[in-house]
Amino acid sequence: MSKTLKERFENVPTSIWTKITQIDELKGRWSAGAQLNPQVLGRLKKSVLVASTGASTRIEGAHLSDEDVEKLMRGISMQKFTDRDKQEVKGCYELLQNVFDSWETVTFSENTIKHFHKELLKFVEKDKRHRGEYKKTENKVEMIDEAGNSVGLLFETTSAYLTPKEMQELTEVTQNTFREEKYHPLLIVGNFLVEFLNIHPFQDGNGRLSRILTNLFLLQQGYLYMPYVSHEKLIEDNKADYYMALRKSQKTLRTKNPNINAWLEFFLNVILIQSKMAIDLLSEDSITKLLSPKQIAVWKYLQTVEEASPKDISENANVARPTVNQVLDRLLKLKKIERIGLGRSTRYRKL
Repeated sequence: MSKTLKERFENVPTSIWTKITQIDELKGRWSAGAQLNPQVLGRLKKSVLVASTGASTRIEGAHLSDEDVEKLMRGISMQKFTDRDKQEVKGCYELLQNVFDSWETVTFSENTIKHFHKELLKFVEKDKRHRGEYKKTENKVEMIDEAGNSVGLLFETTSAYLTPKEMQELTEVTQNTFREEKYHPLLIVGNFLVEFLNIHPFQDGNGRLSRILTNLFLLQQGYLYMPYVSHEKLIEDNKADYYMALRKSQKTLRTKNPNINAWLEFFLNVILIQSKMAIDLLSEDSITKLLSPKQIAVWKYLQTVEEASPKDISENANVARPTVNQVLDRLLKLKKIERIGLGRSTRYRKL
């Protein structure tokens, strides 16, 4: 498969490299400016957990809205939905939450994939016998409409007897390619996903698990805004294009000339939109949501004057000098203000 990876990665079109460059520029901006109010980040994370769980399960045919997911996770009884829908939502929510909270301590491996699958389906009674185990019988991938009905076969998957071998190869190649740092990590993640979904290693839960793994991979590669903008919701909003990109790429995987560019274009476009949405959280429209009350007081005062010294800001915003200095550093990182002069004559003004 190494030769195949070389062919895939060294012949990607300029449009893909352009997206990667844009994504990494936004990644840098987030890393530089995202020392945000922990309470705000906590609220954003809870919101994304609900949105991502709702979207990821609906893509696979569940019927719970985001509001329903939130009620369910708060322990409110919901009799109108099937036990299966509720069980799938609970497992997906808890696993994604664990990934958001513990990604730094997770080592990617086959055992991790199987453990994640077991956790994903741990509340689903019908899946009790095959949780965490590769499929023993053949499965197929169907396109699901908004009503949860199949509207056609998407592609044929790997035979059950070949699945352990192909999963071992895919996992080892992915581990080694990350370690070598020869190719861009977004290409490695995109390749893993298209291959994983083509194998479809488990009897059920493959789509949901692929999106959980996407969050893990990207967090571990430094795309730290993943818990604050829902990746799954963007896929749900573009479900037709998602299916089309997968189908177009996966039908080439068993040929002499595999070409996953259609999938990479879709996948990277989703990540680019997600990156832009993350940066929008730092925009002027959102800034008051991201700052503490004292930080907001400093920010609001600077909006009323052409420029001001830290002493002026402290007196007029009624904020202690040490706190003012901390807020100014944060606003500089967020590129909301600029520093003028040095030393005692240093002043600040809104950009």
